[in-house]
Amino acid sequence: MPLRLGSRGSALALWQARHVEALLAARWPGLEVAITVIKTEGDVNLELSPAAAGGKGVFVKEIEDALLDGRIDLAVHSLKDLPTDGPPGLTIAAVPGRHDPRDALVAPSCRRIEDLPHGALVATGSPRRRCQILTARPDLRFDAVRGNVDTRLRKLQEGRFDALILAVAGIERLGLASAPYAPIPTEQCLPAPGQGALAIQIRADDPATRERVAPLDDPGARAATTAERAFLAELEAGCLAPAGALARVAGDALSLEGMRGDPDGGWIVRHEARGQASDAEALGRALARRLLDEGGER
Repeated sequence: MPLRLGSRGSALALWQARHVEALLAARWPGLEVAITVIKTEGDVNLELSPAAAGGKGVFVKEIEDALLDGRIDLAVHSLKDLPTDGPPGLTIAAVPGRHDPRDALVAPSCRRIEDLPHGALVATGSPRRRCQILTARPDLRFDAVRGNVDTRLRKLQEGRFDALILAVAGIERLGLASAPYAPIPTEQCLPAPGQGALAIQIRADDPATRERVAPLDDPGARAATTAERAFLAELEAGCLAPAGALARVAGDALSLEGMRGDPDGGWIVRHEARGQASDAEALGRALARRLLDEGGER
C-alpha cells in the first residue's frame, strides 16, 4: 500500500507535497507515495477572508479531518498555517530543512520599503506585515488582497496596487525568481512564526508512518519553529494577530526575536531572548510573557 499524502491543490501546496514525496523516496527507495488533493474552506470560498472564517485553521481543517478519519496517512502543511492548538490525536512528526523565512517586497521599481512613493498602495492581508510596515512608513495604504501567488502577481502587473508583500519561500519554491522582489530585513519586519518551514503531520497512534517520516526531521528547524510557535501560543494569538517571531539556531544555542503590535502601526513591543535549543519551548513562552508584561496585552 502506498503512503497516502494529503495536500491542498494550489501550485505552492503541490510543490511542497512533491518535495516531501522526493525526500521520502530518497530515504526509502521504492516507497510509493500517492498525493491526495483536499480542498479546504479557504480554497473553496476564495472571497472569504481568514478573519471572516474565524482566522484559525481555514487552510488545514479539512486535511486534518481526512487524517483523523484514516483517509490519508500524512499531511504536508505550511507550518505557519497550522494553529498551535492542533486537534487531539495528531502530531507534527517532522519539520524538514527550512527555506528563507523572510517576507519580500515585490514592486516594479523599488527594492526597499523606504523607496515606495508617498501614499503608495501595498497589497497584503496580514495584520503582522501591516503593523510593522506602518511603523516605518505611516503614510502607506493597504489592500487586503486574496488569491494565490500567480493571481497576486498578475494584479500587481495590472497596476491594481503599487507593491505586494509575499513570503520569500513561496516566490522561490514556485520558481518565480524573475519577479521584482527583494527580501525585507528582519530588523524591519519579523516573519510569521513557522514561515518558510513545512510540517509533516500524522496520527499520533501510527508508528509505521512515524518511522517513515522521522528521518526527514531537521533538528535546527524543529527547535527554531518550536520556539516561535510557543511564543505565539503563549500570546494566545492566531494567524490574524499582529505578532511575529524568528528563531535562529547555532549549535546548541538559540536566539529568538519576537514582536506584538497594533494593526494600525501605533505601537510595537519587540524583544529578544537567548538560551539553549533544548529549551526552545520554554524560551518562546518566556519571551511572550515579557512582551505581555511590557504592553503586549493591549
